[in-house]
Amino acid sequence: MPSTSDALAHDLAVGRLRTSYERIPVGEPVRLAKRSSNLFRPRTELDTPGLDVSGLTGVISVDPVARTADVQGMCTYEDLVAATLPHGLTPMVVPQLKTITLGGAVTGLGIESSSFRAGLPHESVLEMDILTGAGELVTARPGDDLFRMFPNSYGTLGYATRLRISLDRISPYVALRHVRVSLDELAPVIAEIVASGMYDGEPVHFVDGVAFSPSEAYLTLGRNSDAAVRTSDYTGQQIYYRSIRQRQTDFLTAHDYLWRWDTDWFWCSAAFGAQNPWVRRLWPKRWRRSDVFHKLVGFENRHHIAARISQRRGQAPRERVVQDVEIPVARLAEFLRWFDAEVGMRPVWLCPLRLRGSSSWPLYPLAPGETYVNVGFWGTVPIAPGTVDGDVNRAIEDAVARFGGHKSLYSDAYYDRDTFDRLYNVPALTEVKQRYDPDARLTGLYEKAVTRR
Repeated sequence: MPSTSDALAHDLAVGRLRTSYERIPVGEPVRLAKRSSNLFRPRTELDTPGLDVSGLTGVISVDPVARTADVQGMCTYEDLVAATLPHGLTPMVVPQLKTITLGGAVTGLGIESSSFRAGLPHESVLEMDILTGAGELVTARPGDDLFRMFPNSYGTLGYATRLRISLDRISPYVALRHVRVSLDELAPVIAEIVASGMYDGEPVHFVDGVAFSPSEAYLTLGRNSDAAVRTSDYTGQQIYYRSIRQRQTDFLTAHDYLWRWDTDWFWCSAAFGAQNPWVRRLWPKRWRRSDVFHKLVGFENRHHIAARISQRRGQAPRERVVQDVEIPVARLAEFLRWFDAEVGMRPVWLCPLRLRGSSSWPLYPLAPGETYVNVGFWGTVPIAPGTVDGDVNRAIEDAVARFGGHKSLYSDAYYDRDTFDRLYNVPALTEVKQRYDPDARLTGLYEKAVTRR
């Protein structure tokens, strides 16, 4: 149970949030007054005040016996993990970047190497308090229409102020094996791990992978361990993703394993020179993290300095291709071959996932009992002569649909409205939205994801 002071502080923060809602002029859209974001789609700036969520950034309580936590909606996973690890516990799924918030992962989409057995973040939610578009505070639980529709709604139904979540056990260390596989071996190896939780006679508690080229892919298999021969540290000069090709086994502390991707934003820190050994020595560790890199991207999006330099050098303009897509595991090799031929970006991240429960979720309809693989690719490609900015992303959207997959909406989307409504079950969302946001104070899903309002 939370302490009296923690519960009081939470109630006061919710009170400030509701007061800030009442101060937003009638007819004006309701948005968060939030400085940071892990979204990669720019949005229209507003002059009207936003919702005050400044007091909703912490962990209210951790119950190590029941293995649950009550967490405020704007609490980052960095802070959440810091509160649970001393108990040998962790959220069931910990997205890769430290400043992703629990509320953001539940109303959006989160995934990590435990997702092949633990599903998606919203599947570990036991109940949540949501400030709706009508300004009401509603406690939603499994079986409620608001609870079922909230995942992948991206704030179109409201914002979570408190979430009670299940926690998972984690050992002090994680032992890793980097197993090289061909594209055609990926599906059967993943299927074996999902079915048995084992590989080559050892338990597997975590699995993700990297495809470096059409002929070089690895699955990284992690298991909980109470002891380690020697742990690696990838927050200094060494870079985690490079180690996958360089060594077959590794040990990390639980903390360092959960945040192994954050230091270099997977491999994307190279775009800022942070993987250059000389630059890396001078780059302060406290600034070598994903949220700093994201701010640098935002600065470039506003001022286009690098783009202007490239233009002066006579280089072709580039299209941003930053996407995560879920592909049925049986069609993974086929999709990767298409991607290599038509897009050509490497490396790409691979993360198996499977719904933990027996029910699908309306706005991101993955099939229960089916294994998918998240394919993540983040970078830019040249805009070829005769094409326009966005053509590559549109081709990816078409391909994902052909391969029976789904695309996350945290980044650029180009769907026409009819296609979008069909893929993301917008008619069902609209029906629930009319009950909890009858005056349409919250922006619609298509408007957020595609038209960037």
